[in-house]
Parts: sequence; C-alpha cells; structure tokens
Amino acid sequence: MKNFEIHTLGCKLNYSESSSIAAELEKRGWTQGGVPEIVIVNTCAVTSSAEKKTRNLVSKLHRENPLAAIILVGCYSALKPELLERWAGVDKVFASANKMSVVDYVVTREVTPSPNFFATYSINDRTRSFLKIQDGCNTHCTYCTVWIARGKSRSDTIEGVLKNIDEIAAQGVREVNLTGVNIGDFGRGTDENFTKLLKAIVKQNAIERVRISSLEPELLTDDIIKLVAKNDILMPHFHLPLQSGCDRILSDMRRRYTTAEYAEKVTKIRKLMPDACIACDVIAGFPGETDEEFEMTYSFLESLSISYMHVFPYSRRPRTAANIMENQISEDVKNERAARLIALSNEKKRAFYEQCSGQERPVLVESTVADDMLSGFTDNYIRVQLPFDEGIVNTIQNVIVDPCRTVL
Repeated sequence: MKNFEIHTLGCKLNYSESSSIAAELEKRGWTQGGVPEIVIVNTCAVTSSAEKKTRNLVSKLHRENPLAAIILVGCYSALKPELLERWAGVDKVFASANKMSVVDYVVTREVTPSPNFFATYSINDRTRSFLKIQDGCNTHCTYCTVWIARGKSRSDTIEGVLKNIDEIAAQGVREVNLTGVNIGDFGRGTDENFTKLLKAIVKQNAIERVRISSLEPELLTDDIIKLVAKNDILMPHFHLPLQSGCDRILSDMRRRYTTAEYAEKVTKIRKLMPDACIACDVIAGFPGETDEEFEMTYSFLESLSISYMHVFPYSRRPRTAANIMENQISEDVKNERAARLIALSNEKKRAFYEQCSGQERPVLVESTVADDMLSGFTDNYIRVQLPFDEGIVNTIQNVIVDPCRTVL
C-alpha cells in the first residue's frame, strides 16, 4: 500500500491547496490512511506562533512514525528552507510557488516546475468549498512576510474560475468561498478584474451561495457592494482587514487607506445591507504604537458598525521592515491590548446577533455538533444550531435566528 498523510496549518488558502494535493495523489494510486510512507505538512509562517506550531507538529509526526518521509510545503518552507531541511525526518522542502510539484515528487521522486498559477479547491467538506482564485501579493505591508513567501500577485482567469465552480457544484457542494492572498487584485495585468468575475459568477448561476473571503478595503468598490446587495447568490458577508484605527500607524504599516476611508466603506455596506456581517482584522502593539494611539484604535473600532474582529498581537517577522523598527512593544503590553480588543469584539458579536434575532434567514446545514444537534451558518454568517435531522444536512433551511441557538 502506498499510504500518505497530509496536515495543514494556517489559512483557508492552505486548506484549499492541501485538498487538491491529496486529491491528485489519490488519482495517482496513493491512499490516505494506514501507516504512511509519506507525510506532507502544509506550513504557515504568518506569526512566530504559527512557526512554533509547525515545528512542534513535525517533531510529533517524526516521533510517531520515524520511518515516514516528511515533506514540507508552504510559507514557512519558502521563508526558511535551509532551516527546515535540517529537521529530523524531513525528506524534502517545497516553497509555496512550487507547492503542487510535491505530487510528482511523491510519485516519481523527481521535482518538476509548477505553473505560475495553479487553481485549487477544497473537497473535504460536502457542504462548502474554498476555491483559490488568486495568489501572491504586491502590497508589501511592513509587518507581513506573505508577499515574500508567495510571490507576486497572479490569478486564475474568469473562465477557469467558472469551470471550477461547475466542478464543485457537480459534487453536490452548496457554497463556494472565493479565496486567495489578495483576491481584490484578481485579473492584474489583464482586462479582467474582481468585479467582472463576480458578475460572471452571478450570470453563471451554477451554485447556490458564494462568499467573498478577506478583501482589502481599498479594493472594495461601490460596484462590488451593490452587486452583493442585489444578488442572493453573493452572501452579505464582508471581511475587511483594518489592522489599526490610527492613521499614523496605518502609514507605518504601509496600508493603502485611511480610517476615514475605511469607515466610509462600512457605512456604504450598512446603507444597502443593514444586517450584513462585517468582520475585520486588527493588530495590537505594532512598533511605536503609543497608549494614546491604541486608545484611538479602540475608540475607532467601538464607533464602527462592525460585527466582530480577528485580533492579533503584533508578531515580529524576519525580513520585514517592522521587525527593525524602533520602539518595539513589550509582550505584556501587546497581550493586554489584544485582550481588550477581543473583549470589544465579543461585545460587537453579541450586539450583531441580537440585531438579527427574530429574523428568518437561510442556513446551510453543515455538520453535527452533538447527537441531538446540527449546526450551520446563515447567509450573514451567524452560526446557529438546529435539532438533529440527517435529512436536512447539506440543504438550505429558512430558520428564525434565536439567541438561544446562536454560537458565539
């Protein structure tokens, strides 16, 4: 038996790529399960914590099966290949840009070049799929290594995306999440763009629900907001990374918008979709962030009509401009600030759920959370629980949002 395992750390983009790697290996005669000859780890390096998780996982896998050849792919592999090659049990290291070459390597033990862009989608979940439409980034934010690990922005074609959606829908999947590093940059260097892609997906009408993953604020246009507002296929769910509520910090981060411009985007969404889910990312304790500037961020977020936040204490990353900035913030202060923002996020989420309480909303029933309960997400991304009924899994049910059934 030619057995393999694959483990994935990090973002939904990694999960999409891992799923495609596994599917290709299975097509070529390999099997997931049993005692593996090959163990693939799709790594993450977005924070130092993510790197630590990778190290711990690889060490654990080698202890459990010392005869298996461990292959590392992904962002950590791209940033520190020489380091990872020295780890016990590691047979080969592939950078992100050459990630799909791992399939040929497993089968033939030879390395072949990957195409400039390779489309992938997850097929592990029978209800929804994460479809990669774009990769890489040209923004070069001062705290981020993703642009180093994944390279320049590049993307699929509209024709390619529509073909993949057809394939996903044919497998009975109800929802597609469009994912990438910077999906708003779709079509760079061509006459295609993200707005044209969304219009084509709506016209195709091949799948019931489409979600837009993280979208840079400056790339969220009025046309995109209007498209989502008037088309039931596009879910009223936005993820707009903010990172800081202080304009000086945003400038030091090399972000491409101001707090006023960000607030204007939120206002435009709320005007057309009062109950849309609006999430954001925030970094606590960026180098040089004073107490006063943190309070500016807190007050700005408090005033925004957002639904919840992903909060990250700033993590120093080698090869980034922020890593060598003066006035680095202590871990204690970063964690204290992050804790306050997390508490505010919880307040925001409760308020958002209460706002939607009593509304009837479509829920994609996804999974079992207990013997007597199922769970799923509304169109505006409220997670709810329903009484167990096997017959409604992977169907869309109209459900009254009840605070007693929502999951924070």
